[in-house]
Amino acid sequence: MSRLTITLSEPRYRALKEAAAQRDKTIGQLIDESLDFYGIKSREQAQDLVRRARERCSLNDDQAMALALDAQRAARSAG
Repeated sequence: MSRLTITLSEPRYRALKEAAAQRDKTIGQLIDESLDFYGIKSREQAQDLVRRARERCSLNDDQAMALALDAQRAARSAG
């Protein structure tokens, strides 16, 4: 697992720490869930999404990629 150092204002850090505690999660878990919520995916996850889209219907490569991109945009805009 990789580590990341970020700089937050003290009020934002306290709010993040409080939100994590209220949800009985670590700050890292809360951030990871937030990235999922916003549709931030690794290349492998995006490729898996394309593979699953292909399996469910008879799309060509361009159509499958367009479907994957639409799903990712929808996930990001849902927030």
